[in-house]
Amino acid sequence: MKVAVASGKGGTGKTTIATCLAVLLHRAGARAWYVDCDVEEPNGHIFLKPTIRSRETVGLPVPRVDEDKCVACGRCAQICQFNAIVLLGKRVMVFEELCHGCGGCWLVCPEGAIEERQRELGVVEQGSSDGLGFVQGRLRIAEALSPPLIRAVKRRISEDGIVIADAPPGTSCPVVETIRGSRLVLLVAEPTPFGLSDLEAAVEMVRQIGVEFMVLINRCDVGDEQVKLFCQQKRIEIIAQIPDDRAVAVCYSHGQLPIDAVPGYADLLKPLVDRVLKEYHR
Repeated sequence: MKVAVASGKGGTGKTTIATCLAVLLHRAGARAWYVDCDVEEPNGHIFLKPTIRSRETVGLPVPRVDEDKCVACGRCAQICQFNAIVLLGKRVMVFEELCHGCGGCWLVCPEGAIEERQRELGVVEQGSSDGLGFVQGRLRIAEALSPPLIRAVKRRISEDGIVIADAPPGTSCPVVETIRGSRLVLLVAEPTPFGLSDLEAAVEMVRQIGVEFMVLINRCDVGDEQVKLFCQQKRIEIIAQIPDDRAVAVCYSHGQLPIDAVPGYADLLKPLVDRVLKEYHR
């Protein structure tokens, strides 16, 4: 069972909650995995300090045009929906950064002038942290296309156990790719006007995907009541509310899990842990 932890904006404490949830599930006896799908800036490893046992480079198939065979018919440009390959006069040009690797261009080429080559996207690293399974992706610097790497990360996940997938912030394609295939989504929100605005967008996104979801309000006592009222009006389950605590920020700055260093923090997450375990055993 996969549980995606997401947020409409950055800075809500999503990774703190995701890592703590994964560790608590593991300590409860479940076979659990923490999977960092925020491939542009993965940081779950700072808290979990895993031992990495395997590292694999991930690439995307992109076209290479043999100009000696090409007759400039333009069929490759016609089929490409992303303008990654275009015909300029008698010459075909490839823009690899726009290519999504669908392979349509070399399938329709009547002369066999287009071949496949691999463009490096990043790496997938796999290991464990005190028995907790760990997988993360690292996108290559200056690379813009992250969903294929996220898919590669998800392919490394064991079919057995509970997977906590730490999604990128926002509501764009990388988040959608992370959430796809989840049984539950936890939206981490903060009680501020910006937090409410981004939560509304995240709720709309998850509802369009069609996945069951719930909300955790982090630093629940430092803002207003608008996020809570929004959830009540929309009949959205608030699974937990975490008060602001300077000790949590201190833990964060030292790369420590607050469930180990802040008294009572693990108890605040118990309703969430129980809900995930209940769903897993259903």
